[in-house]
Amino acid sequence: MRAGSVASRAAAAAAAAASAVPATRIICSYEMKKLKMSKLKVIPEKSLTNNSRIVGLLAQLEKINAESSESDTARYVTSKILHLAQSQEKTRREMTAKGSTGMEILLSTLENTKDLQTTLNILSILVELVSAGGGRRVSFLVTKGGSQILLQLLMNASKESPPHEELMVQIHSILAKIGPKDKKFGVKARINGALNITLNLVKQNLQNHRLVLPCLQLLRVYSANSVNSVSLGKNGVVELMFKIIGPFSKKNSSLIKVALDTLAALLKSKTNARRAVDRGYVQVLLTIYVDWHRHDNRHRNMLIRKGILQSLKSVTNIKLGRKAFIDANGMKILYNTSQECLAVRTLDPLVNTSSLIMRKCFPKNRLPLPTIKSSFHFQLPVIPVTGPVAQLYSLPPEVDDVVDESDDNDDIDVEAENETENEDDLDQNFKNDDIETDINKLKPQQELGRTIEDLKMYEHLFPELVDDFQDYDLISKEPKPFVFEGKVRGPIVVPTAGEETSGNSGSLGKVVMKENIPSRGDEGEKKSTFMDLAKENIKDDRTLQQQPGDQNRTISSVHGLNNDIVKALDRITLQNIPSQTAPGFTAETKKDCSLPLTVLTCAKACPHMAACGNVLFEGRTVQLGKLCCTGVETEDEDTESNSSVEQASVEVPDGPTLHDPDLYIEIVKNTKSVPEYSEVAYPDYFGHIPPPFKEPILERPYGVQSYAIPEEGDILKFNSKFESGNLRKVIQIRKNEYDLILNSDINSNHYHQWFYFEVSGMRLGVAYRFNIINCEKSNSQFNYGMQPLMYSVQEALNGRPWWIRMGIDICYYKNHFSRSSVAAGGQKGKSYYTITFTVNFPHKDDVCYFAYHYPYTYSTLQMHLQKLESAHNPQQIYFRKDVLCETLSGNTCPLVTITAMPESNYYEHLCQFRNRPYVFLSARVHPGETNASWVMKGTLEYLMSNNPTAQSLRESYIFKIVPMLNPDGVINGNHRCSLSGEDLNRQWQSPNPDLHPTIYHAKGLLQYLAAVKRLPLVYCDYHGHSRKKNVFMYGCSIKETVWRTNDNATSCDVVEDTGYRTLPKILSHIAPAFCMSSCSFVVEKSKESTARVVVWREIGVQRSYTMESTLCGCDQGKYKGLQIGTRELEEMGAKFCVGLLRLKRLTSPLEYNLPSSLLDFENDLIESSCKVTSPTTYVLDEDEPRFLEEVDYSAESNDELDIELAENVGDYEPSAQEEVLSDSELSRTYLP
Repeated sequence: MRAGSVASRAAAAAAAAASAVPATRIICSYEMKKLKMSKLKVIPEKSLTNNSRIVGLLAQLEKINAESSESDTARYVTSKILHLAQSQEKTRREMTAKGSTGMEILLSTLENTKDLQTTLNILSILVELVSAGGGRRVSFLVTKGGSQILLQLLMNASKESPPHEELMVQIHSILAKIGPKDKKFGVKARINGALNITLNLVKQNLQNHRLVLPCLQLLRVYSANSVNSVSLGKNGVVELMFKIIGPFSKKNSSLIKVALDTLAALLKSKTNARRAVDRGYVQVLLTIYVDWHRHDNRHRNMLIRKGILQSLKSVTNIKLGRKAFIDANGMKILYNTSQECLAVRTLDPLVNTSSLIMRKCFPKNRLPLPTIKSSFHFQLPVIPVTGPVAQLYSLPPEVDDVVDESDDNDDIDVEAENETENEDDLDQNFKNDDIETDINKLKPQQELGRTIEDLKMYEHLFPELVDDFQDYDLISKEPKPFVFEGKVRGPIVVPTAGEETSGNSGSLGKVVMKENIPSRGDEGEKKSTFMDLAKENIKDDRTLQQQPGDQNRTISSVHGLNNDIVKALDRITLQNIPSQTAPGFTAETKKDCSLPLTVLTCAKACPHMAACGNVLFEGRTVQLGKLCCTGVETEDEDTESNSSVEQASVEVPDGPTLHDPDLYIEIVKNTKSVPEYSEVAYPDYFGHIPPPFKEPILERPYGVQSYAIPEEGDILKFNSKFESGNLRKVIQIRKNEYDLILNSDINSNHYHQWFYFEVSGMRLGVAYRFNIINCEKSNSQFNYGMQPLMYSVQEALNGRPWWIRMGIDICYYKNHFSRSSVAAGGQKGKSYYTITFTVNFPHKDDVCYFAYHYPYTYSTLQMHLQKLESAHNPQQIYFRKDVLCETLSGNTCPLVTITAMPESNYYEHLCQFRNRPYVFLSARVHPGETNASWVMKGTLEYLMSNNPTAQSLRESYIFKIVPMLNPDGVINGNHRCSLSGEDLNRQWQSPNPDLHPTIYHAKGLLQYLAAVKRLPLVYCDYHGHSRKKNVFMYGCSIKETVWRTNDNATSCDVVEDTGYRTLPKILSHIAPAFCMSSCSFVVEKSKESTARVVVWREIGVQRSYTMESTLCGCDQGKYKGLQIGTRELEEMGAKFCVGLLRLKRLTSPLEYNLPSSLLDFENDLIESSCKVTSPTTYVLDEDEPRFLEEVDYSAESNDELDIELAENVGDYEPSAQEEVLSDSELSRTYLP
């Protein structure tokens, strides 16, 4: 009544105010302000009331719990809490918030109460909490001991006869939700006897679908544990599932779906799979699948159909299952049904799963090689005691390392049916096992690892710290223009081979210079046949006589080029010159002197090459060595016109400023390779300029399996004997289809992925298909729009010297070639993968090159560094190129130092110079990640430019750069390893100076900087990523790592400066290819020996990163939908520099007052604007959710987890308090 009277008085007052005299309006403004103030106060009061209400109810419940009060009160309080939890997200959030005791109170009450309704109320509250909150709230419930309490409740409830249906439904529902988040759930359930309780409930209530459904969901969770799965199978659960599933029915579809999921999980156990095979269930599954396929006309039950296929996929994991599948005509059934599903895009999962099953059941073939070891061998100075290289060296020569002796091992049940098995390995829901959880290991502990005396060996690589610049001319002058003074050159001759000394039968054949060119076969046969089956050594190769005075000069073939191109190649010029005649080359064209020659000597034999590596073709064979050394086809003397060669001159537009073909050839002469390469690939000689057009991500034509390949056609010629080349063997399987086999990394038997090879002899208008059949990565962006790269020599001669994306009908899939356990790290039953693509060549008889990604050779790097050094202004730029060390094969590993020269040699200027913070950059530790070198090229060019921003950057930092950490791997065409056969990015913890010299000394440089108290502000290692789009970073954070383990109680006590996020966030603003949502700052156990983690943990660099660049393209920002090219990669390298400049301004606002206009100067140098076209590039305030590939990675078998995929573990969400931490604050970490 009182409230009503107040309301009535308020209404009367309002009416009076409305009818008041105009004079009253004078105080209206004051009253309105007062009214607004009162309204502002009402909201927090109401909020406080609601918060106090749930807090009060929980406190009341806790009191009831402590006093063992009457059940009626507990029933009333829990019903009130349930109402609030159902109606308000705020209540649910508060009950699971940090520091809240709500969950403990509910679980304690649930454990102690005897009242059924109270129990049901609390279970309903828990269902509300976990249903709306996702994984975090479920994990929170698990950490509070919820699963154990609920399992005990299940045990107690099962003792009633009959059990209470509603109670059982609720318990099973919530256990099915929290079970996947509890790593020990399988053990707990088995110890509590919950398995048989749930199973018996299903057996006794098959018609009660409301009860059976949550029970089946929980059985699915139980079955994730191998021991539980075997135990359930012995108790008849497999037979029970086949009572629930059956032919097509419109009823109970959800129940059938869950039963199929449970069955698929159960059949992953080999024991259960054999039981299913013995009872003829493979035939039953195929019959049921066909029935659902025929009747599900509207495709509403696609998930059920996929569930049947998943069960078939599980049962065919064993050899008996595969045999039963083939005997039941499963190949034909799945092939026919897949053909009918192709027309409907939503049925892609069915087609993909069917393809997986068919590929798995297809008989395994042996890879057509005598050994999977690399074709080339390099004797190591030290043999490792343990590891894959030690195993490789200890393998007896008679052991067949291509396939295992028997595949029957998969029928031996090795599942432990006792309590000692590792419960975690088989639960597919847990993917955080690799994350480091030991706080002590996570905490950075600066450890030099070497004595100060030992580290003094690096003093000479830091002259900038002691130089007094007395001998330098530091007077300011006009900047020297950033152009290269090229000398006027004569015709540039394209060299393709050098002298090769004959060795054993397995070595390269020697090219003998003879005056007379013997004919091959009949007189009328003008072309090389390359089809001679009878001769293994083709001794009548066309050769050319040496020029007088030009010792050891040889000519290689220009394979398959027509004579017009050959003549043009004789006289290639990059600029107009008055004379068309090169020194030492007469205008008269003679048969014994038809081409100019170049000095490219290779007098060494190839004793390390295995004989198996030389045969390129199989069937129609030709030796790879001979193919490389085949002479250029020339016409008869009476038909060849002298003037045609004399007048042949092709204009090639200027390439990149840093490219100099003459210099490249000189550098190649000093590059040492294991195969003794004596040939230069045309793309590396001509150079590459980015094409002027965009290359969109390839849209795969829907519903098309593969294009038909015509049967007519000549045999193509292949070659890979040049720097960074990789192609081991070619097998022609149809007229215009070829299987290609890659070479493994030297001193290794795997890591097949990088390819770079030459093709010639093609016809115009013919589709050629190439299948690279021994790839190892379990998935690739080739399935999601990436194309291989092709370089056409004819196009280069026509003024278009660039790599372009080429190929259609591209697919990456698991094939039927078996990979031995030796090549799969001890795992049996693995298969290789195939990249297949179809190409129509643009010109007849062209010479084309194919590559995994844009090639960037070691010689190219050396050429670029020399050009940068010769072109820089020494009065403005401090540039040094030192040798860090020599590699195993004797190549030098360059170390570059870049900064700005001091203004003068006065003390103040020298102090400013020496006190600049260091930035340490490295790249190309993995040879196959060539995009890292292109990004590094962009960084180097930017740092050496005359751009005002670049000058400010040089004045801000001293850059120490190791642009290629693995020169030997790059030179020899490896994908991942050095000549030691090891991944160098897994050697940073304890590098061996004899086996890993580049890593040992690069780490030594960082240790030296730490010893002299000059810790780098930033360390970044450039990499490439094969299965993600965009450019992104991996960093190191204790808090984010602990947070990823779902251990909220531990992570909440860790405080650290979030400055490690600043540089990635800056890049997300200024670099259009960079994506913050793909970044991760989690430290994984498998990465503890990488540069990023070691430099962070041991050296103490907080901003220690790996920057990953996509091999494919971007799905956000300015380049969305485009494949990435060298222009974008170089731009990323330049943008990284600009990001460092902005980082400098943020970290040192007082000492570094740069005009803001300069911070936007990068767009003048990089002709691209960074307009934000996608929200994923604008993430400074709040990070986007992690990027997930839109297309289903169904080409990957689910039983193979790849370490690289574990890198992307989601994005951390820092609290508001952490977000405001300034980079200028000192880094601090408080640990418990």
